[in-house]
Amino acid sequence: MMKLYDFLPCPFGQKVRIVLAEKGLSYELVQIDLTQGEQRRPEFRRLNPFGRVPVLVDEDTTVYDSTVIAEYLEDEYPEPPLLPAIGSSALRAQARTWEDIADTSFTLQVGQLMVEMNKAESERDGGRIQRLQQWIDQMLSFLNHQLQGQDFLASQFSVADIGFVPRLLVLKDLGVDPAANRGNIDAWIKRMLDRPSIQNLEGVTLEPLAGL
Repeated sequence: MMKLYDFLPCPFGQKVRIVLAEKGLSYELVQIDLTQGEQRRPEFRRLNPFGRVPVLVDEDTTVYDSTVIAEYLEDEYPEPPLLPAIGSSALRAQARTWEDIADTSFTLQVGQLMVEMNKAESERDGGRIQRLQQWIDQMLSFLNHQLQGQDFLASQFSVADIGFVPRLLVLKDLGVDPAANRGNIDAWIKRMLDRPSIQNLEGVTLEPLAGL
């Protein structure tokens, strides 16, 4: 059986767990508590020398980085597909691009906002909070425009959408309503929340961990 080394509040691990659930794959969850520094233990560093979660071990194959794990699972367990069909090169590239945007230009920024908002009010950097909120708001408006006339970001439910889910789910608690005046995003989120893989996702909290 596969093993997934993960920390439940980590959005990148959540992304992988959605992929595993969508594909109906069984795995053993090995929790790595980042708050206790378990990612620095030598036995974990042997799996990922960078000391980051998630890490997937499938028999003799060890894979880390959520995007690489998702690609591995798509190659090794192609049904149901979470990338557009082979031959649809433009759509597959589009899905991968959106996944990268989610990882680098949305998930990280929402995580930084979480860190600031979890500080005592007297210690918060108001300017940084404002800048992060503006960035997130602009990204949401961009997504809303891109979703015009389509149910999902790359024609079908895929890693493009999955990448955004973990941090979309915490935005309201950070004072940002992703669906406010954004009808396309509102419908998109509702479609995704109908999926059991997302309904049953564990660890979606406002855990104040930098870099997550």
